[in-house]
Amino acid sequence: MFYLIERFGWLPAGALSAVFIFLRYALLAGLFFSIFYVIWKHRFLPRKIQRAFPAWSTIRYEIRHSLEAAVIFALVGLFILLLSQKGYARLYFDLDAYGWWYLPVSLVALILIHDTYFYWLHRWMHHPRLFRLLHRVHHQSFNPTPWAAMSFHPLEAILEVAIIPVVICCIPVHPLALLLFATWSLLFNILGHLGYELFPKGFVEHPIGKWINTSTHHNLHHARSRCNYGLYFNWWDRWMGTNAADYVERFREN
Repeated sequence: MFYLIERFGWLPAGALSAVFIFLRYALLAGLFFSIFYVIWKHRFLPRKIQRAFPAWSTIRYEIRHSLEAAVIFALVGLFILLLSQKGYARLYFDLDAYGWWYLPVSLVALILIHDTYFYWLHRWMHHPRLFRLLHRVHHQSFNPTPWAAMSFHPLEAILEVAIIPVVICCIPVHPLALLLFATWSLLFNILGHLGYELFPKGFVEHPIGKWINTSTHHNLHHARSRCNYGLYFNWWDRWMGTNAADYVERFREN
């Protein structure tokens, strides 16, 4: 990215970054959408969480807002680079500087911190005074598809990613860890918004599986709004009593 900035300037580099982020989203979301909503639509129908299919107008709405979010995420990426140039961010580029073992450690740290941040941010955005301003765009997807994974209001997109610059100012992070984190987050969001349950029967009752969120978990959130706020893991919803009361029963149905 620094090479792009030196070669083309900050704004063109940001534009190229936004294109990359959107194309990565379009490739992954498009792949899952093609498989589950077009090619093998009827084969996977028994695993469809909500039997109805969303209108194409809703899908176009999701894609349009995802493009806006891609621009926001690219700008935040430039902000991180600027912080690094100024000596505030602890971004490092030599993998040997902290050892290869540190790369997965920093990745896990990013995931755990983001999961906690998201849960409390998500609950805060559901406050009646904030919902219409920040989170209503995302909840227009009552019956979400993979295209809803990045469908955010610009202000929500900023808040969603705001924790990352803060973390990078506190702990050393390699750009590869950031790329892996962004890809993990996008894939998990796509699965959460898939509209189909892929985990096997009994998964949410397994001693390990019960701590991992499923597509059914997030689909219930979109359908009901006032429950199931967690992102990757289910511990915050369990600890705070915000899981849907019939989550396990609904999971068993798919």
